[in-house]
Amino acid sequence: MSGDSGGLLQISDPHFGTEQPGAADALVRLVAQRQPVLVVLSGDITQRATATQFAAARQFVQRLAPAPVLAMPGNHDIPLFALWARVLQPYGRYEKAFGPARDVEFAAGHWHVVALNTTRPWRHKHGEVSARQIAQTAARLRAAEPAAIKIVVTHQPVALPVSTDPRDRLRGAPAALAAWHAAGADLVLGGHIHLACVMPLFAPPRPMWAVQAGTALSTRVRSGMLNSVTELLVRPGDADRSCVVRFWEWAPGQRDFKPQAAVTLPLAAHLAQAAQAV
Repeated sequence: MSGDSGGLLQISDPHFGTEQPGAADALVRLVAQRQPVLVVLSGDITQRATATQFAAARQFVQRLAPAPVLAMPGNHDIPLFALWARVLQPYGRYEKAFGPARDVEFAAGHWHVVALNTTRPWRHKHGEVSARQIAQTAARLRAAEPAAIKIVVTHQPVALPVSTDPRDRLRGAPAALAAWHAAGADLVLGGHIHLACVMPLFAPPRPMWAVQAGTALSTRVRSGMLNSVTELLVRPGDADRSCVVRFWEWAPGQRDFKPQAAVTLPLAAHLAQAAQAV
């Protein structure tokens, strides 16, 4: 895809502590090859939120330099069995490795990304987006450059394929999607369910898409699935706004991640184009 420019790479659910031998090295090589403008590390970074697992995850992220990494916690990044830590310092180990467990914004090149902490220490695994997060994210999307591809990242999915447990869906998703769609969001990236897929959320003329990632490194793959990461690309000069989505897959015994067929997602005209059309 030599004509593509300045991509994003989503790494989700690596579950350090359960990683496949050789997968991390293969992923480091892929990042060096693809040179993304941003790596999004979208939660469940560790399996049991231990200090050792976070140290391994931090060491891995350091190997991805110079690519910038935007990290966010998943439910597995809060201690489950260490009840004292879960109650008093649920994000203590995460924050020592990756900084504050707060909502984060990134803007560069073609991209405007808002990543949300949708974990809640009082929940075992289910996520939630608050009214405050919905409103603040919508404001950030409206303030973004009109031509930018606007992305929201949540750990838990905002939409689900038929084959998954409906309880896995992010609490508050319907209200969030309505607000973010009105504010100009193009894509919502998620993880959690270890199933790589693309789903339409709203139809043209104002399309919006959910892009779900698989598990990047873990042995905890779904039956029939491989480890995978997601690459998002833009083709400069295209007459219409669009985003190219490609999943890169890895199997045990394989040296490198291999690209799968790319899917081009049509996006709505940005606000300046819409104004000219009127």
